[in-house]
Amino acid sequence: MKKLVLLTLLVFGVSFGVMAQNNKPTTPNKNQVSSQAEITFEKIEHDYGDVPKNGNGETTFSYKNTGKIPLILSNVRSSCGCTVPAWSREPLMPGQTASIRVKYNTANPGPINKTITVESNARENRVVLRIKGKVLN
Repeated sequence: MKKLVLLTLLVFGVSFGVMAQNNKPTTPNKNQVSSQAEITFEKIEHDYGDVPKNGNGETTFSYKNTGKIPLILSNVRSSCGCTVPAWSREPLMPGQTASIRVKYNTANPGPINKTITVESNARENRVVLRIKGKVLN
């Protein structure tokens, strides 16, 4: 009887030990990490330099999906109402390029220092673009 109890405890102990070893934390492997969308901008800052009052306040920020799945821009917002971004809401396939058009209102003289925040499903899911310059009188 003692042998039966001892054998049962031994089998139970070994089984428990094996199950405990299989409970490793899961970490993404290289294939899982690389199967994300990735956004790569040609530039993240645009300097208008000196712009005349009511001059051209438009620029574009070109980007490419360098990832493995479609890239979706969920939101693009500016730091103030004087800067208006426009972008495609369509998914961008891997390898394709697109751009965000930004229009700054040059009606008011003074320095330009604004940000445009781009949110997406990319690995780096938030990118901050910047425009700067000066509107002359």
